[in-house]
Amino acid sequence: MSGSTAPSGASNTIAPGALAGLKVLDLTRVLAGPTCTQMLGDLGAEIIKIERPGAGDDTRGFAPPYVPRTTESAYFVGVNRNKKSVTLDIARPEGQEIIHRLLAECDILVENFKVGALAKYGLGWEDLKDRYPRLIYCSITGFGQTGPYAPRPGYDALIQAMGGVMSLTGEIEGEPQKVGIPVADLFAGLYGCIGVLAAVNHRNATGQGQRIDIGMLDTHVAWLANQGMNYLATGENPPRLGNQHPNIVPYQVFPSQDGYIVLSVGNDPTFERFCKLTGQEALLADERFATNAKRVENRQLVTDTLTPVMRTRSTKEWVEALEAAKIGCGPINTLRDVFEDPHVKAREVIVEMDHASGETVQVIANPVRLSATPPSYRSAAPVLGQHTEEVLARLGLSAEEMAKLRADGVA
Repeated sequence: MSGSTAPSGASNTIAPGALAGLKVLDLTRVLAGPTCTQMLGDLGAEIIKIERPGAGDDTRGFAPPYVPRTTESAYFVGVNRNKKSVTLDIARPEGQEIIHRLLAECDILVENFKVGALAKYGLGWEDLKDRYPRLIYCSITGFGQTGPYAPRPGYDALIQAMGGVMSLTGEIEGEPQKVGIPVADLFAGLYGCIGVLAAVNHRNATGQGQRIDIGMLDTHVAWLANQGMNYLATGENPPRLGNQHPNIVPYQVFPSQDGYIVLSVGNDPTFERFCKLTGQEALLADERFATNAKRVENRQLVTDTLTPVMRTRSTKEWVEALEAAKIGCGPINTLRDVFEDPHVKAREVIVEMDHASGETVQVIANPVRLSATPPSYRSAAPVLGQHTEEVLARLGLSAEEMAKLRADGVA
């Protein structure tokens, strides 16, 4: 669906997005910040991404793999669509002057420099808030703007470790494990986007911008969810449970005849249907199995009892039988399985976009489905500096001025 508006069968005409008219100055790199700005861009905002001349966003070098038939890293292409790349050295006075000219027409600035780094260039929140009172300034850092860890750099694995998630992930007797995707970065970016949208609504009502302070560790602690609440309720560190659920049993991975399956029995009526389906009605009369609370207390007994039962059929046979009985279940898919899944295909989660290289690139669709203002796929991730002349010309820079900036290494 090259250049399509949404992965839901919409026409190739790109309708204005929900955030059309908003301009974002993007001073982010790697993943957390670019996740935030890509979401804003998908929803219609114009994103002007500032990159270092000659180098660009760090993730341009996070390769292989490259997008087929291009020299662009798959990592970079995945989180930088709907953005205009402008190369600019903000450490130079000439670069800072251009940033101010851009800020004069931008609504939002998103940055993920270390705390205090932008202040060295006169671009910190305190430097800008009075000059641009309507500016929404979103900072995404490892540990936030305050507290003893504020000066430290933040990295996904580090935050997963310090935020407790690694202590909850992995086999019971195994070592702590990080999640297989960079969830600390992604959640920080999404919370940053939520903060920006809240600030836009506030500015619409009051005319005033504000500072948004997103710390990756804060966001990581925030999504400890039921496990965090389990700790607050008991004062006890929750143990690692492998693929089991801390509050529901059976809700876990079981071996099947030919592989594995996830069984998700969410309540007692579902467990009753499961026992009848599998010929285990006798368990319903055993108080150790009668309620979810008792099954949690007797977790190992439940697992040991049901494991041989689940080994009697193949994964496909179990999925068909369990789904017919309205019992939660599913196979454990590889990524190949995921992208070949008929439901995933029906939801059109792969979008094809025209790239500046002349090739067509595949990206993963935005999951936010809006009926009136769907996400749009206007432009693939840019090559380095692709839009420098276009954007700076809008500021009134002449061809001669542009050439001088290039010659001096500023742009």
